[in-house]
Amino acid sequence: MKIAQIAPLAEACPPKFYGGTERIVAYLTDELVRQGHEVTLFASGDSRTNATLVPCTEMALRLNPAVKDFIPYHVLMLEEVRKRFDDFDVLHFHTDIFHYPLIRDFADRTLTTLHGRLDMPDLQPFFRTFSEVPLVSISDDQRRPMPPVNWAGTVYHGLPADLLPYKARGAGGYLAFLGRISPEKRPDRAIEIAARSGQELRIAAKVDRVDQAYWDETIAPLIAAHDNVHYIGEINEQQKAEFLGNARALVFPIDWPEPFGLVMIEAMSCGTPVIAFNCGSVPEVIDHGMSGFIVNGMDEAVEAVGQLDHISRSQVRACFEERFSASRMASDYVRIYRDLAGARRNAARLRRLRGDDLDLQVVA
Repeated sequence: MKIAQIAPLAEACPPKFYGGTERIVAYLTDELVRQGHEVTLFASGDSRTNATLVPCTEMALRLNPAVKDFIPYHVLMLEEVRKRFDDFDVLHFHTDIFHYPLIRDFADRTLTTLHGRLDMPDLQPFFRTFSEVPLVSISDDQRRPMPPVNWAGTVYHGLPADLLPYKARGAGGYLAFLGRISPEKRPDRAIEIAARSGQELRIAAKVDRVDQAYWDETIAPLIAAHDNVHYIGEINEQQKAEFLGNARALVFPIDWPEPFGLVMIEAMSCGTPVIAFNCGSVPEVIDHGMSGFIVNGMDEAVEAVGQLDHISRSQVRACFEERFSASRMASDYVRIYRDLAGARRNAARLRRLRGDDLDLQVVA
């Protein structure tokens, strides 16, 4: 199939540091190429891909200090997509809601993966208006707040099997917190878990401008008050493998309807169990007692730290390989692509338009 992947421009594909959506788009794109599809990636110019790259900005917008407003750049990217939309059998968007007016006339050969939270009241009238657009959720729990829409499926995220290698033991002996410093991610809970269980905690996370006050007023003082807590800062992909692989466990003490939680399967890839609070997608990702523990409060989280030796790291890795590989993710998406009404109905017309059939010979 000829497939367009349209990524957000905030980060490169894959991101150099923190970033979830663009990371998944990168893994999906390269796996689709590996499976034999012809893929074009619309993304920032500093992206690295095995597909054909259409650079829509010079670099990731978050890393460009000259950029103050992301919206104009996304509109320019969508204009590039508009000019080429008949080049593709399927157009797969990862850009939230920017593209909906553009695709109205050919929505039935598009797919939109919703990567964020959907419980914001402002989204309700929007999705009621565009209810025919085919959508993919990244967990079943993510769908709960939505009005009736055209769900094409749920596709869990996946990672390349060799991206974050398995480690048979967490040699560092610490608890890990990886992600973003924000109230809904609850790093304060992670600090309390470490303090009550007598464990070292290492925090590798970025601080967005919107969360700077939360860092200054809440988290930085907590870190300063605990000798067993160490803040590392934002880390890259190479550092992530060591950080997660050497941890006894990843703590994921969230307090919001997490749509997926990519860091959970990143830890699982390393064989590192996850202690996660029972919110959002967590019960869909973690197999309790096998890849980690699902807890309902601080007491259960502290108790889970004491039970970590009962979790087999090889079993954690096996759970990852069985459920969260990039090859499984790409195959799931291809099944959905092929089932799109517009992709089936327009296949022959698009091939003729592109000249794909010109080398065919007529046999009498």
